Amino acid sequence: MAIGDQLQQTYKVRLAGIDAPEKKQAFGERSRQSLYDMVHGKNVQLETHKRDKYGRHVGTLKVDNEDVNLMQVQRGMAWHYTAYAREQAEQDQQSYSAAERQAREALLGLWADGSALAPWAWRQGER
Repeated sequence: MAIGDQLQQTYKVRLAGIDAPEKKQAFGERSRQSLYDMVHGKNVQLETHKRDKYGRHVGTLKVDNEDVNLMQVQRGMAWHYTAYAREQAEQDQQSYSAAERQAREALLGLWADGSALAPWAWRQGER
């Protein structure tokens, strides 16, 4: 299902295949700003296939047919969320994994911080 035909609608969305730093985490605000910069004021499409237990649409954001979720990983603003990789097509799993590896090697974004903590680990510590 693609959502994008309705103008000026607000949807709660979980970006498929990635996990970004939480707001209170290092790089949390920079990651949010990166996403905002890519989508604000643009025609955004959401390709979604399910809702999560919180009722959010789970899917891939696209701007000009470009995968915004993948771009967040490429910029070093999110991890490839391997715990949910089985929900991705094999090609997407490979692309996201390679993008994370390249961002790590280039020390982009959060990878510039040698002690970057994955959001799922951070959330465990917050509970």
